[in-house]
Amino acid sequence: MAKLVLGIGTSHTPMLNAPAEDWPRFIERDTKRTNLLDTDGNPTTYEAQLKRAPADIAAQIAPERMKARHASVEAAMARLGDHLREARLDALIVVGDDQDELYHAENMPGILVYYGDTIRNMPMAPVANPNWGWRASARWHEEAVPRDYPVAARLARHLIDELIDAEFDIATSAAVPDGAGEGHAIGFVHRRIMKDVVPIVPMCINTYYPPNQPTPRRCYRLGRAIRAAVESYPQDARIGIIGSGGLSHFVVDEELDRGLLDLLRKKDAAAIEALPREKLNSGSSEIRNWICVAGAVEHLSLEWWHYEPGYRTPAGTGTGLGFALWS
Repeated sequence: MAKLVLGIGTSHTPMLNAPAEDWPRFIERDTKRTNLLDTDGNPTTYEAQLKRAPADIAAQIAPERMKARHASVEAAMARLGDHLREARLDALIVVGDDQDELYHAENMPGILVYYGDTIRNMPMAPVANPNWGWRASARWHEEAVPRDYPVAARLARHLIDELIDAEFDIATSAAVPDGAGEGHAIGFVHRRIMKDVVPIVPMCINTYYPPNQPTPRRCYRLGRAIRAAVESYPQDARIGIIGSGGLSHFVVDEELDRGLLDLLRKKDAAAIEALPREKLNSGSSEIRNWICVAGAVEHLSLEWWHYEPGYRTPAGTGTGLGFALWS
């Protein structure tokens, strides 16, 4: 029978695709955000956050601090990729979110499993004068020509059947539209983490968009159901699962991020399920993908994690950069 032998959590922010010298340039985007939320999930502005920034924010965004953080997260991603390669998996379940890439307001599934034989990654549309932001986003995508990555389609169909039997209402997809490709959460795993290609099962949780965001409790129990489904798969296979996204953003919330990592270490399922939903909105909503992984790997140990509060502006905006391994 199949076994779930590896769990991974990783941020996938464009900060991880940009060189350290470009991190301060995110201020160009952050000052213009119209959907900025504070650490309590309330609407805020860049100007309001300037008054709430950490007392040591100047030191946090000093060039030498950013350079050191950049080096540490590059090393963390390399470690994830090495561990993934050494695990010799037969398939990797990738839990991510779709941000208006393949699924839109007219049809936004709460939980979706993709079961086509392959999934395409498309290059970014070329522009005459690519800027720093385009270059960062482009690293989620193929450089020149589309590439079809293998999908563990039989495992995907098994997960769909078993999750429905477990009373999860699963949406499904067998292909991407012509001219489109996998979203950034999946592309990050292919392009920035994976060193040897492993067949994947893409799963999308609607973390971002009300009104049908699954609750933390639902996400955790989805993870448990995924593990049960894997263990009932009638093949001798080594399966992994990775949660792509998070941690807190676009205002860094160290208390939320460090608290989550502590709960994962302690395997405190009740507290993870009770995480306040008002804090899991906007970019911080992607923590739901990690919660799903946590439910799936209760039987494994959190053997390593790394966290960097990725401050990038005087207002304390940025991304909590988190990485974890369960085995």
